[in-house]
Amino acid sequence: MKTLLQIILTGIIVLILSNILGGVYVEDFFTSVVVAAILALLNIFVKPILLIFTLPVTVLTFGLFLLVINGLIILMADGLISGFEVDGFWWAVLFSILLSLLQSIFFSVAERSGRR
Repeated sequence: MKTLLQIILTGIIVLILSNILGGVYVEDFFTSVVVAAILALLNIFVKPILLIFTLPVTVLTFGLFLLVINGLIILMADGLISGFEVDGFWWAVLFSILLSLLQSIFFSVAERSGRR
């Protein structure tokens, strides 16, 4: 149940960011939930492989190369989902930064309200 709630919250965040950022387009709420689910799957299966292959560069840049990896994950999701479009790499990086920031805020608020 917690995972489903996180995917729905991430879908809401994706929809909010698509309305704020000019380079990110999401067709509707259902598409944003699909984007959230696909991003979760890509982060589970693809991101660890990319991390292993790019470990030396990631260490040399003190972890900043992880922003590039996150942008690539967003662009992969763009290629997989027809109702989700990102205009370029830098929009994908900005989208991933804001998505991570808003997810941490929303998930911490949801966790605090669940404890009461």
